[in-house]
Amino acid sequence: MDPRERYEDVVALYYDRIKRYLALKVDLQTAEDLTQLTFIKAYENYHAFQNRSTLFTWLSSIARNNLKNEYRKKHRAHKSIDDIGRQHHFVSFEFMTNVELRIDMTTALQSILPLDREIIALHYDAGFTLPEISEIVGLKLSAVKNRLYRALIKLKQQFTVNDEFHGGLSAARFVQLISAGRTAGEPSSQQHQQMYQHIFDHLTLKVGQIFDLLRYKPSGKITIEIYENLRAFHQAVHEPDAPNWFMGVVEGNTIKIASPLQPGPEHTYESILKSVVHLFTMLVVKEINPDTPKWLYQGLGGYQAELMTELYIRDSIAPLVEQDQVPSLVELNDNSWAFETKKGFQFSYTLAAFILKQYEASALNRFIRNPAGFEEAFGCSEAGFHQSWKEWLAVFMEQLRRV
Repeated sequence: MDPRERYEDVVALYYDRIKRYLALKVDLQTAEDLTQLTFIKAYENYHAFQNRSTLFTWLSSIARNNLKNEYRKKHRAHKSIDDIGRQHHFVSFEFMTNVELRIDMTTALQSILPLDREIIALHYDAGFTLPEISEIVGLKLSAVKNRLYRALIKLKQQFTVNDEFHGGLSAARFVQLISAGRTAGEPSSQQHQQMYQHIFDHLTLKVGQIFDLLRYKPSGKITIEIYENLRAFHQAVHEPDAPNWFMGVVEGNTIKIASPLQPGPEHTYESILKSVVHLFTMLVVKEINPDTPKWLYQGLGGYQAELMTELYIRDSIAPLVEQDQVPSLVELNDNSWAFETKKGFQFSYTLAAFILKQYEASALNRFIRNPAGFEEAFGCSEAGFHQSWKEWLAVFMEQLRRV
């Protein structure tokens, strides 16, 4: 029988495992493309498979060659395929229902050799067995076991927790240990654990309120990625020259944010915790309607998170209000860095407060779902809404001036 007649069985058995391996090296879409290419080449060259290795080993070698070709295509240079790997390595765990927390542990893993990092990632991230890993990396099973054990011992030496070490470390246990890892001068295990608890507390307190206010609950999983410091965050979102106030962003169903433990010069531990709520609110609003204007999702996020005090807002925008330089709604849809310099966050906050205090949640929800419907939501035109907000803002500022 032609072995290609088994092709569907081979795909069913190995496709996901090959894709998991490739996803450790490249982004998910490229991993999907390379996995498909791997099985196309395997089908075309099935006659060359002579059972001198396992089928999984043979497929893995094809996948590795595809990785090398992908690297040459993109970088026009011959380097180790280890260099194709992602900049950041995460450990993940279910944080709360439908919320996954991913912790950037790149620095902790830099203390071990690239091959050992790959073995750890294959075993704990991708779920490969040690015999499968020995086939992928081309080492004897005993060598893989020894390298894994020694790598974990080396990581363990950095940890501050006094937990009993076991060679047969489970994935959950590995997450616990890695999340406690640090090098000299970095936050301790206890600080990390407190940070996770504080994020959980902030979200637990606010998530129900956000869902009730917006009359919506996401059905899919929301991921929160915490980067080890502000610089790592800027690099991860491809904004290496971003201003220091930029410490978090929403990308699809993922919140990316700098660690509260190393927030940069313009933020504090507390402001980053509140920013998680800010970004979470933004994510939900944008999932309801991606066309929601920036001034509304930013303003509502800041309002729900209580990120700024009203006295701070007063002091920030008072000169502009007094000089009748209140920005238009179009100007508050600015996606450049100028949004911050024109006090976009502060003015957006007051817009959210204005809607909730003057029109209540029903109007807010109608407008989120139909951002062009000023008449339907507020009973006036866009110009009339803007003028009403300016009048309300003048009263709001006067009340704060008396505080």
